[in-house]
Amino acid sequence: MVKIGNIELPDFPLLLAPMEDVSDPPFRALCKEQGADVVYTEFVSSEGLIRNAAKSVMKLDIYDKERPVGIQIFGANLDSMLQTIDIVEATKPDIIDINFGCPVKKVVSKGAGAGILKDVCLMESLTAEMVKRTNIPVTVKTRLGWDHDSIRIVEVAERLQDAGIKAISIHGRTRAQMYKGEADWRPIAEVKNNPRMHIPVFGNGDVNTPERAVEMRDIYGLDGAMIGRASIGNPWFFKQVKHFFKTGTHLPPISLEDRVEAARRHLQMSIDWKGETLGVFETRRHYTNYFKGIPDFKEYRTKMVTSDKAEDVFAAFDEVLEVFAGYQFAE
Repeated sequence: MVKIGNIELPDFPLLLAPMEDVSDPPFRALCKEQGADVVYTEFVSSEGLIRNAAKSVMKLDIYDKERPVGIQIFGANLDSMLQTIDIVEATKPDIIDINFGCPVKKVVSKGAGAGILKDVCLMESLTAEMVKRTNIPVTVKTRLGWDHDSIRIVEVAERLQDAGIKAISIHGRTRAQMYKGEADWRPIAEVKNNPRMHIPVFGNGDVNTPERAVEMRDIYGLDGAMIGRASIGNPWFFKQVKHFFKTGTHLPPISLEDRVEAARRHLQMSIDWKGETLGVFETRRHYTNYFKGIPDFKEYRTKMVTSDKAEDVFAAFDEVLEVFAGYQFAE
């Protein structure tokens, strides 16, 4: 059993990564249904939240059916982050996660996200003060380091643990790499194998097949896997991994009918939560993966990603069911 504070999780839990404009309530609900053990919100700007910015406040929406759920926050100003803790705490999440890993320039340029990797002392002191501010378990998501020459993740993880965090998720790339090249899980294993570490160590980056999840568990010995890009348009990934863990075999491919139904539900939940305009727009990025592998699909995908009206997208789903009836997805 793996524990984050007092939260009990199954052996080698699968976590849905916090992803901007992806891991919103509709998508989290789909992933939870398909076996995600912990889900995280999109990351929330501390500066936006304390200024009551509508988009930041909206990201605090969480629902009982998705628990345990973590709200992820980012920032570099202590006062702002402490105020954010107070605001977030009122929404009663199960976990508060600090983003020390986002590589995006507009975040890094403010010293937040992966930008704080250049000042480990600030990272440690900021974390310690935030832990003191709340009784909710605080966790951290970070990267190996700023660049290849500054990888100190074993020391960093140990210092963050001493500051009071209850788990750490580590992406196997530096900030300089962004998302290029292959994730290196060896330094994450070094963190796990540090005899002073006693909190869960979760791996992140390139867990894109059930076999890779097994590798992370059995070869690198990590406590769980945080799944990001592999789940986009594929909420079944969590179920597929768990089935492979149990049987050593792959589940049959997801049927066309199930894919259309998931896409339809996803879009409808998005519209219900954020309105038609935003709901239609922000669900588009999932359609390529929902229908990946269907030949001569460009015409229908174009309709899905260019239509501004929900009724047109729903009509495109119906058309796909009719035109590609009986299509069998490859293993």
